[in-house]
Amino acid sequence: MRILVTGGAGYIGSVVVSQLVAAGHEVVVYDNLSKGYRESVASAARLVVGDVGDPTRLDAAFAEHKPEAVLHFAAWIEAGESMREPERFFRNNTANALTLLETVLAHKVRCFVFSSTAALYGDPESTPISESAKLMPTNAYGESKLLVEQMLRWFHRIHGLSYASLRYFNAAGATETLGEHHNPESHLIPIILQVASGKRDHISIFGEDYETPDGSCVRDYIHVSDLASAHLLALNALHSHPEPVQLIYNLGNGHGFSVKEVIECARRVTGHAIPARVEARRAGDPATLVASAAKIRAELGWQPRFPELEEIICSAWNYLQRKV
Repeated sequence: MRILVTGGAGYIGSVVVSQLVAAGHEVVVYDNLSKGYRESVASAARLVVGDVGDPTRLDAAFAEHKPEAVLHFAAWIEAGESMREPERFFRNNTANALTLLETVLAHKVRCFVFSSTAALYGDPESTPISESAKLMPTNAYGESKLLVEQMLRWFHRIHGLSYASLRYFNAAGATETLGEHHNPESHLIPIILQVASGKRDHISIFGEDYETPDGSCVRDYIHVSDLASAHLLALNALHSHPEPVQLIYNLGNGHGFSVKEVIECARRVTGHAIPARVEARRAGDPATLVASAAKIRAELGWQPRFPELEEIICSAWNYLQRKV
């Protein structure tokens, strides 16, 4: 297929692009490079530098490359920042997604895969979380993504758009050539590894009074390669259906680890002490987010290849060592 990938120069998007290219697809990356990196784009993919909020630039890219499917990753992801400046997240994540979807409809693109989030669930009533759980975001980041899911549901109903919404839990790890390097870094595992490599003097634990076994937040971690493979399965499922279809899947390993457990695992992997400091809770952080990914396993046959936390952290650490 001819596929346009927004945010394809970013962490997750670049890994998905590399798998799409390996599978023989013709890929165009559309990215403004504000968070992504030109060198992360697979050499076999075309790069168009542009903003998702620019309808003229989008229209030109669609007219030239004529994509049959769109995978949408371009978004801001920092939940804490969204609680300080929610307006920026609704503009960038929600309003810009509408501009993209209008272009998708205008060019009669049939398949759309959306990078969604477990933040939609907020503080869940039970775990592991299934796709039928109530959607009650506790931060503006999650709300900005929920609004896009609601638009997709209406566009499917009214315009016949086939879409998959993939609700990520915590993406982590690295491939041989691609990994996390946000600026500034906001994700737990790469920050921990920055401490291990001497780039930071400690890791902050934001709250240790949550209702969890050790008081720190519990999250479900999924290797970025496993996350990417789920996108290819979802894309193929959309493409193979002759009629419009909507697919909603959680992506996680189904096992949670606390912040303190992740730090301890990283100490074993790296052999470094990794000093930790407890600080105040952050606004909008749920206590526990653990996925049930039974639905995508059953329906699409998705099977994570790297489910163990230690191998996820080890891949990220090896990537960081290769970059030095």
